[in-house]
This record gives sequence, structure tokens and C-alpha cells, in this order.
Amino acid sequence: MKFAYYPGCSMDSTSVAYDESVNAVCEELGITLTEIEDWNCCGATETTALNQVAAHALVARNLALVPAEADQVVAPCSACFLNLKKTNKLLAEEAGLKGKVDEALAAGDLSLEPGRLTIRHLVDVIHDDIGQEKLVEKCGKPLAGLRIAPYTGCQLVRPYNEDDDGEQPKKLGTVLGWLGATIVDFPLRAACCGGHMNMISEAQSNELIRRLLHNATQWEADVIACLCPMCQLNLDAYQGRVNSAFGTSFKIPVLFFTQLIGYAFGLDNAKLGINREIVPAAAVLAEKVTGEWPKKAKRKKRDPKALPMPGQA
Repeated sequence: MKFAYYPGCSMDSTSVAYDESVNAVCEELGITLTEIEDWNCCGATETTALNQVAAHALVARNLALVPAEADQVVAPCSACFLNLKKTNKLLAEEAGLKGKVDEALAAGDLSLEPGRLTIRHLVDVIHDDIGQEKLVEKCGKPLAGLRIAPYTGCQLVRPYNEDDDGEQPKKLGTVLGWLGATIVDFPLRAACCGGHMNMISEAQSNELIRRLLHNATQWEADVIACLCPMCQLNLDAYQGRVNSAFGTSFKIPVLFFTQLIGYAFGLDNAKLGINREIVPAAAVLAEKVTGEWPKKAKRKKRDPKALPMPGQA
């Protein structure tokens, strides 16, 4: 299993733990990720609001740098995935945009054949290509006893949700469930964390994060599993700020899904970056994970009528 790999900027900074756990898990699963040489920032979420052509040219440069022998690009960041996929799709559909982007690429002696590449997120590769049997085979410490709120976020499944449900995505929870964890009913699994909202409105950012933490706590999750650097950063780093703003006492670890997969494989915490999060996770994992396959999946049912709908307290 060989893929061109677009890591994105966060993997070298705020999400080093994600980078470490991705490399460790992919090595165990026989997934070869070849980093695109001389890649640049995808522009995150702001650039398209400033200049459409420049924004897509920025992304297209990364796609143009993918070696000819590769036809699939893997991105572990949801924002990066969305930008790569959107540009790849629009350049194949809109001739006018393609002409302008081609002109920009030509200035750097590059060219891109639209539609040649398939853009994928790592969770799709693990769910679709690796599958349950291989994961179970590698699982030396099942996650039984651990209740996980699977937080997919908004950018991975919208607007391009061909492979998962756009409102209640299943793949993330399915993968972690294969490893023995109890996946809680987390209604806000595809809600927005606010992204860079904290730079615009701290109050609005706090509320978006509070809703997610509150919902996960309602369903008695031990940890929240993420697959996006921005989501993990917001939910982990700003719990203290949210607690101060609302008088709450949230203290729930927020981990990348690859960290949890690696933990189930029996890999060392240090190799998975499990010492890098702000809300400590190691003690929770050690306490909750039994390391034995559950005889029967246990699911603690709650009354949906007792839970607030999105937008409520």
C-alpha cells in the first residue's frame, strides 16, 4: 500500500503527536506514505475568500508535485483533505478556472492533469483498504472498557461525503469499535469546532467548543477521538478557557484516532505522542482499557429526549 503523502503544516507544529502516531501506525499496517517533495501550505480555510484563482493555484501546486507513478494522495488533516479534493474536483469541471490555474503553474514550470489523482483521508484508507481483519490481527491490547466519542468534524464529510454520512459519519467510530472500544452515540460528531473562530470571536469559539465537550460528557465518554489537527487543538487546548467562561469543569482527553489505534496495537505512549496533549490521557487510558476483548459489546443507552438538540444548552 503506497500513497503520495501531503502532511500539512500542523504536523510539524501543534500536531506533532498526530505525525508521530500516523507514522507508527502506518508502519505497523504496511502503509507506505511518500511525502510530496517541496509541498506548500494548502491555504487552510481563509484563502478562497480572498482570491479564488490564487487559492486553487496554491493547492494545485501540491498536486502537480505528486510523482507520475502515484495516483492517490493521502492527507491526515481534514482541512487539507478538503482543499486538495475541492481543487482537484473543480479543475476537472471548470475550464475557465483551470486555464487560469494552468497559467499560474506554468510560471513555475509545473502542470497538472485534472482528475488523475484521487484524494483520500487516512481514516478512509484504514477503514476501506486495511479493514477489520487486519486491525484485529494487530490488536494486542483491545480498547475494551474505554468509551469513545468519535468526533469527525465538519470538513471531512461536507460537502464531499461520497464515502460516509454527512451528518452522522460512521467510519471513525467503526474503526475504533473494531478494536474493542465502546463507541458512544455522539450526536454532534459532525458539528463544527469553530476552526479559527477564536481569532475572530472568542465568545463564539468558546460556545462551539463547549457544546462539543458538553455533548461528549453527557454520553459519558472517557475520551474524544479526532482526525483533524484543528479540531484536536481547539477541544484540547481551550478546555480551561471554556471552563472559566462557563463555570464548567470539563477535563476530557482529546486524542487523534491514530494514537488510539497505536495504543490498541500495544505501542509505547511516547512513540504515539500520548504525552503531548494538554488534558492528560495516559492515566485515563491505563485506568479504563482492560486489554481484553469484550465478550459482548456493551452499550449504555441514554434517553435521547433528555439530551439537548444542537443550539440548546
